[in-house]
Amino acid sequence: MTQGTVKFFNERKGFGFIMDDATQQEVFVHVSGLVDKIRENDRVSFDITEDSRGKKAINVRKA
Repeated sequence: MTQGTVKFFNERKGFGFIMDDATQQEVFVHVSGLVDKIRENDRVSFDITEDSRGKKAINVRKA
């Protein structure tokens, strides 16, 4: 699993971005990919998948 920090998450809209520790790139996260509730600055672990729009985080859990 990849480790990172939640950079931004809008609960009302249901999406945000996680900063990947290894690559220092932002990864999109949608509420459908969450296992635990997250907030900005939370440390998380996650898997990365790719679809037609690009990379996104799934199985997101608080670390």
